[in-house]
Amino acid sequence: MEKRWEAGEYHSKDFEWEFLKNLVENDPSLSHHIQEQRLVDSSSSSSSDSKPWQCFHSRHSSGKFFKERRYLLKEFPELLLCGENSKLLEVGCGNGSTVLPVLRGSKNITVYACDCSSEALLRTKENINRAIATVDNFHSFSCDFSTSAFPNWVACHHCRQNQHCYHSGESDDTSLNERCIGGVDFVTLIFTLSAVPKERMPRAIKECFAVLKPGGLLLFRDYGLYDMTMLRFEPEKCIGFREYVRSDGTLSYFFCLDTVKRLFTDAGFIEVELENCCVKAVNRRKNKNMYRVWVHGKFQKPFLK
Repeated sequence: MEKRWEAGEYHSKDFEWEFLKNLVENDPSLSHHIQEQRLVDSSSSSSSDSKPWQCFHSRHSSGKFFKERRYLLKEFPELLLCGENSKLLEVGCGNGSTVLPVLRGSKNITVYACDCSSEALLRTKENINRAIATVDNFHSFSCDFSTSAFPNWVACHHCRQNQHCYHSGESDDTSLNERCIGGVDFVTLIFTLSAVPKERMPRAIKECFAVLKPGGLLLFRDYGLYDMTMLRFEPEKCIGFREYVRSDGTLSYFFCLDTVKRLFTDAGFIEVELENCCVKAVNRRKNKNMYRVWVHGKFQKPFLK
């Protein structure tokens, strides 16, 4: 029973992405997903980026929506194998489905989690407290990384400039005061970047780059081009090329590998791994195949020369 949270076998190559590409691009009913045109400026699609997510997490506060991402430690084993006193920044923590398996799996890592929604931060704390009796290596804070810098205590000016900056360690104050923790070893972006307006993505990724230590890793997973959820959007929900707005006002972008590579390398990262994860499920009631596509990536901040 104590190991029930562990992930099962990890699948990522049930089919080739090119197979799905051919299916989609030869289906006239899906042509609105392929045409490259800019319909609406996504930055103006909502007056407040956090408000739709506040409402989203309020609606899904019962716990039924929560699903722990147990596969992450198989996908990103670095989070299990890290040394003592390692630090992780989870950007867009949502309801805690990413940070919880990390906290369960490694006692060597301190997790800092942020979200633009105060409701999301509340849900995260509730889910962690429900699952783990005592947690002293988790801290959360409010931040929208697409519009503002991370707090100075994550990485001070000297750390951001890759200058030699020595810190005496993490603050003893769990409320997180202004004492710099010297940057982080890992940043996780798990189904977060796709919710950011496309024009803000470069700035958001550069902010992640700035708070990583030299040699640190950014671990990425998000929606891939022609994923099943993309093909369900009606034409009127398309607000830009591969960019959609849900009925609740939240955004969703679907990435191809070239776009992901360009975004991260332009920010200064080195590509370590980048691939499509293609998983096929079957709706037995409707006797229908469902093709899921997610982009998996690992990017490293260069070491100091």
